Amino acid sequence: MNNLSDRLQGISVGAAVGDALGMPLEFKPPSSIHNMLTEMVPGALPAGSYTDDTEMALALAESLQHANPLDARDLAGRFTGWFQSHPADVGISTAKVLRLIAQGVSWEDASQKVYADNPDSAPNGALMRCWPLAIARHQNLALLVAETRLQSEVTHKNSDAVNSAILLNLILRKLILRESSTPPGAALRAAIVECTAQVTLTEEFSLAINLAPMRSRDDLKNTGWALHTFESALWATLTTQSFEESLVKAVNLGSDADTTGAVTGALAGAMYGLSAIPSRWKDLLHGEYPLKSGHIWVAQDFINLADALNGLPAEV
Repeated sequence: MNNLSDRLQGISVGAAVGDALGMPLEFKPPSSIHNMLTEMVPGALPAGSYTDDTEMALALAESLQHANPLDARDLAGRFTGWFQSHPADVGISTAKVLRLIAQGVSWEDASQKVYADNPDSAPNGALMRCWPLAIARHQNLALLVAETRLQSEVTHKNSDAVNSAILLNLILRKLILRESSTPPGAALRAAIVECTAQVTLTEEFSLAINLAPMRSRDDLKNTGWALHTFESALWATLTTQSFEESLVKAVNLGSDADTTGAVTGALAGAMYGLSAIPSRWKDLLHGEYPLKSGHIWVAQDFINLADALNGLPAEV
């Protein structure tokens, strides 16, 4: 396997694995450092199941393969169809928007209304699902930024919510395209410096990113806020030396463990590649994606998905 394929497939499988590993720890307090969860176990769903984080990413990936460039109306329709299938887990802000769309409101008006009702709300719903665009658009920077913004604004209009997704995909792109001789940790640190200069972030968000590797575990809130998710994911990847170690540190923070796991998994997947993801986690990965009529996805399907997304035209 060449380095590019390994990284692209690592993002896809890594995000889903991180989601599934964090699933049983969602809404729970941080694990004791002496009793960290390292295996996929049952929680709200059976062991190895991914959640809305990956399900919405799959809807985005499906929309990308249907419409090129990305069509927000098509994407909103797929999100709404998924929502109407009554998934086990849906973010509060996302649910408000999709409920309005299901009632016949346009996605633009629905998203704007939910934003106007609570403009300071910056949840991680756009951040958690954006990684398919990093795979599909890593050869086209302008399209990557524009479509990441568009997929975000379908449900989230807050600038932190939108810009966190753009920043993640910019960092993933740099990790994908890095020289093979560059160590993963050094590549991530360089990507953070370069990419944060390309995105308009609030002072609070910028500070959190800069200080992430220096945080203590007790400092991290790891809530459903985009800032907290990004901070925790960077802390986990910048203070470890392997895919497995970074995922274990991330999900055991508890609270929004599945989303932090998904974001950390995408980052670590781009850093270390598919080949570094433990087989025992890949082998247990599964879930039902309603838009696929209950089709069961396993790790190989996510590998195939990465290849399919990478095969989309880079310029349209």
